[in-house]
This record gives sequence, C-alpha cells and structure tokens, in this order.
Amino acid sequence: MRKKLMALSATAAVSALMLAGCAAPAANEGSGEIVFDVPDVPMHEALGEGEGQVDIIAWSGFVEPAWADTFTEETGCVVNRKVAGTSDEMVQLMRTGDYDLVSASGDASLRLIVGGDVAPINRDLLPNFGDDIVPGMQGQLYDTINGKVYGVPIGRGANILQYNTEVVTETPTSWDIVWEADSPYAGQITAYDAPIYIADAAVYLMYHQPELGIQNPYALDETQLAAAVDLLKQQNAIVAEYWADPVAQITSFLGGTTVAGTSWEVLRKFTEDTEKFGGTLPVEGSTGWSDAWMISSQSDAPNCAYLWMDYTSSAEVNGAIAMNFGMAPANGAFCELSDEAAAHCEQFNALNEEYFANVWYWTTPIEQCIDGRTEVQCTSFQDWTNAWATIKG
Repeated sequence: MRKKLMALSATAAVSALMLAGCAAPAANEGSGEIVFDVPDVPMHEALGEGEGQVDIIAWSGFVEPAWADTFTEETGCVVNRKVAGTSDEMVQLMRTGDYDLVSASGDASLRLIVGGDVAPINRDLLPNFGDDIVPGMQGQLYDTINGKVYGVPIGRGANILQYNTEVVTETPTSWDIVWEADSPYAGQITAYDAPIYIADAAVYLMYHQPELGIQNPYALDETQLAAAVDLLKQQNAIVAEYWADPVAQITSFLGGTTVAGTSWEVLRKFTEDTEKFGGTLPVEGSTGWSDAWMISSQSDAPNCAYLWMDYTSSAEVNGAIAMNFGMAPANGAFCELSDEAAAHCEQFNALNEEYFANVWYWTTPIEQCIDGRTEVQCTSFQDWTNAWATIKG
C-alpha cells in the first residue's frame, strides 16, 4: 500500500509560487535566473535493485509492449500502464500517490513541481540523458526550476495550422484565417478546447498588437488576458467545433465539417496518406508541447522508475516512441540510425532549433510574471480556467 500524502490543490500550488527579479526568458529558453519557492523534495541518490514493477501514467502510444516487454526482460520491472487523455487528468492521478511516473506536458509539469508531487531528477543515474538530448528540450522553464531538473525529455511538437487543401488552396502564411471575423472560412474553423488555448490567442496578439506589451503568451496581466479573451470570443462566432479528442478532430476534418484550425503534428500520421491535408507554422509562431518523464515524490519503485527513464532515453527506444506517437524525438542520435529515422526527424523538425525557436511550449500560467515583470501581477491557471468558461459561453 502506498503512502497517501495530502497534496496542495492546483490553485494553492500555483499561488505558492514566488518569483524573484530576473531577466525575462524568451521562447524556449531555460529558467535561467528565475527563482521559485517550491517544496524541498529529496532526490533519489543511488540506484538499487528494481522493485519488480513500475506504475506509469502516459499519453497513448508512449508505453507499448514493443519496448515495454523488452524492458521487463532486461530489468525484471513489470510495467503497469495507465493511459490519460488530458494534462488535468494526469495531475489528478499523480496526486493520488498511486503512480511512479508520468509523461507530463508543460501545462502539467509546473503544477506537479510546485505541489510537491514530483521529485528532482538525478541525472547521474541516467547515462542516456546525455549530450544527444537535443538542446531545445533541456533547461526549460516548465521542468527545470532553481537549477534542478524535474523532467527527462521524451519528445516535442508544434501546434500547427492544419487546413484542407481542396478548400484552402494556397498555403496560409498567417493564423488570421482562424482568428479574424471576416475569415473566408468562417463557420468551418476548429479550435482546441482547453484553457491553455488562451496562449494561442496571446501569440497572435503578440505579433499583431505589440502595443499590448505581451512578451510571453503564458505571462498575461489582467489587461492582456482581457484582450486575449476578446479575441477568443470573436473567434467563437466563426468556430464550427472545439476539439479535445484527437479522433474527433480528425473525423471533423475528414468529414468536411472543418477546413482549418489548430492541430497537433501528431495528427499528421492519420492523414499523411492523402494530399487533402496540409500543415504549416505561420509567421506569428505558435504554441507547442514538450513532454518529459517525471517521477512521483511518493514513488515506492524509484529504482524501476529510473531504469525506465534511462531505457526510454536511448536513441532506439526514444525514437520508437516518437515514431509511434508522431513527434520529434528528444534523443537526436536517433536521426542517424536509419533512412527511416532520418525521414521522420526531417518531417517533425527534430533537429531544427530555428523552427522550434518560434514555438512557445505549454507552460502553466502563474501569478508571478515569468516574463520578468514585477510591477504587475500576472493571471494564474485558475484565472484562465474561469475565463475559458466565459469564452465557451
């Protein structure tokens, strides 16, 4: 029986963050000089004998028999998988104390760190977490706090503008076709159904309304949040469907209900057999996601957990996960293993840091402005959640 510890609520955890004066991080830069007041959770110091099993919460496609069975044969650690559909679900499940690992995206990781739900990572116990891990997935604000690493990179992707090439006959260069009221595709737009989507509006405003002073789409003061909400309400009038389930999004595109909107790069693999669908990263840039293994602070199988994180960080296994899911792998060495691997890496821009420099990875909004401002208070994830309810009506 695992210990059941009282965890901070999401709201309390976010409120507990304290931000000292610092330089503002640009897109995809690490935490640098940013200092947070977070729980002092001990780090696993030495690797011992495996405990016999490890319980993992993961996105669909991250933990499959093709590599999990081999891991069990090599380590004796049986892998018990729980598939989660959203970041909120992952946070809730991790707070039960019943799981050892989670494949967290940036909109979950900060909540887990400040809630004391995950522990820092001892890189010395992970030989495969080395120089081959691409630079853009190391030292990020969402999983590297006060110089401590909390996440072992798995893969990343951009939230691209997907479009039906039979209707949108020219490659869009701007997100304006999904945001502006006079879009020629009004009534056929799809948008992501989650509070974190507010950041997509902020990215658009950063480019088109610089006078708002938005420097980071996850650091919005009340005025900036209000502007993003207004834009989202304007978009609401031209949206045909909001999506949270990838299958529903694919069905909507295939059925012709929607012809343009935000999509994950992972969804390309479901439509790549037809020339009907295109995808692009517009001039304004975009939001995106970067997933990482995080170990529970309550784990009763830390040795198996570390063995799993190291095993899945190898070029071969990390690449298998990336190809199965449809994302850029974290281990760049995978791209040199075969022609198939090289083609996958090229398709998902795995080694193209210039491409990802225009992608703002999901990061939990907090009251302290992570863009470095100290004269104002920024809005929290709870504020965004409340605002999203008004946007959807």
